[in-house]
Amino acid sequence: MTDGLRRACAPLDIPILETERLILRGYRAEDAPAVAALQGDAEVQRHMGGRLDATLKGAYAKMLNHTALWHFRGFGKWGVEEKASARLIGRVGFLDYPYEWPGLELGWTLMPEFWGKGYASEAGRAALDWGFETLGAARVLSMIQPANDASINVARKLGMTYWRLWDDEDGPQQLWSVTRDDWAARVR
Repeated sequence: MTDGLRRACAPLDIPILETERLILRGYRAEDAPAVAALQGDAEVQRHMGGRLDATLKGAYAKMLNHTALWHFRGFGKWGVEEKASARLIGRVGFLDYPYEWPGLELGWTLMPEFWGKGYASEAGRAALDWGFETLGAARVLSMIQPANDASINVARKLGMTYWRLWDDEDGPQQLWSVTRDDWAARVR
């Protein structure tokens, strides 16, 4: 770090997952500009409530929120790094709040220049497998706005099917899900 301070405690032990083209890893302080770009991209945020915040302060807050879930829940969101470029290109991972939340949610968000390359499915598959194998989840869901055809296609590629509607602060959302039994039948 450039502030000259020494670390007083160990960083969280967030697992690292690798796929053919991606590394799923904990956030680093230097990821803030890439996260700010993701949070400030209107096309990215169109299906996520439309709130834009391209500030480094907002990016840091988002990274802290996702990292705090690892501490409190033992899971959270990973930063997605493209191996070929060593760039942070998005995030993937889990949310499950202990209040007004439908269950263990797997979400994915990538910068538009990385859409259509199969990265969301690749990262989602690694995270989904980790969720069933390591967390022992009974069901994993994804909350998707009904007009978000690209994310619905990713959910289908991950073996998810439409489950039910959920009323969210951003309006009605579709919940897509896969059960542990359906996932196990697919991976055998």
